[in-house]
Amino acid sequence: MIPLTAAAIAAATDGHLVPGTDPSLLVTAPASIDSRQVHPGGVFAALPGRRTDGHYHASAALAAGAALVLAARPVPAPAVQVTDVTRALGDLARHVADRLPATVIGITGSNGKTTTKDLATQVLAHHGPVAATDRSFNNELGFPLTVLRATPDTRYLILEMGARGRGHLSYLCGLVTPHVGVVLNVGTAHLGQYPDGQTGIAAAKSELLTGLPSADHGGLAILNADDPLVAAMAPLTPARTRWWSQRPHPNGVYARDVHVTPRGRACFTLHTPEARHPSRSA
Repeated sequence: MIPLTAAAIAAATDGHLVPGTDPSLLVTAPASIDSRQVHPGGVFAALPGRRTDGHYHASAALAAGAALVLAARPVPAPAVQVTDVTRALGDLARHVADRLPATVIGITGSNGKTTTKDLATQVLAHHGPVAATDRSFNNELGFPLTVLRATPDTRYLILEMGARGRGHLSYLCGLVTPHVGVVLNVGTAHLGQYPDGQTGIAAAKSELLTGLPSADHGGLAILNADDPLVAAMAPLTPARTRWWSQRPHPNGVYARDVHVTPRGRACFTLHTPEARHPSRSA
C-alpha cells in the first residue's frame, strides 16, 4: 500500500480520528477484513460478518500488528471512525488509485475471469511488478482490498470485476477507472438476478466499457468477437477497441494450430495484426 498517515486516511474516508490516535501514525501495509490475517502495519476494517462482528475483534487486530482500525462505531485507538466501513474502503481505494502510476486492467465476463486474471498476471509479471485480485474476490470488498495491496512500484494492477446486477460495475469503475477493459463473454451465471435475462447481463457487463477513458486518453477495450452480445458492446465504449477470437479477425488476436503435445504442453501460433508468434506452455 502507498504509505498514508492516519489523518490522510480519515480525510479520504470522510471519517474522524478516535481519541488517542496520533494523526501522524503511518500506515504502510494493505488492509484486511479478518483479524486473524492482519498485515503488520496495515488497516483492519471492522465489518459485520455472518457469525461475528469485526468491531469485537479490533483489539485483537491491533495486538496482531494492525496499525489502524477502520470502524463504524467507537473502538480502541488507533482508529478512524466512519459512517460505513464498506464505503470507506472504497473511498480509500479511490484515494490510493489516484496516486498510483500503474496501468489498471479490469476483467469481467460470466465465465473465465479468474483464469484470465491469473494468466495475465503471469505474463505481465515479466514486464514489471503486478498486483492482482486474490482468488475471485471481485466484489465491492475484494475490489478495494486488491487496490490497497498496490505499492508505488506496481506497474500493472489487474482487477477482476464481478457483477450481480446492474450498477455494480459502474460503482467499481467509479472507485478506480481501468485503463484497459476486457469483456470475456455473456453467459447465464446469476441469471435469476436479471429479470431481463442475458440482455440484462450484457448491459451490466457493458458498464466496464462505458467507464473506460476515451481513446485519446489511452482507453482500450478488448472484446470477444465470437460472442454476439459482447461484440454488440463495441459502440458503447469511448475507448479504442481490439478483438480476440478463435478464428481469423482483421483487427484482432487469435490462435491457430492449437494442440497439446504428448507431454501435456499446450501449443499454438498466436496471430496479431502485426505478426505471428509460436507459443508453448511451460
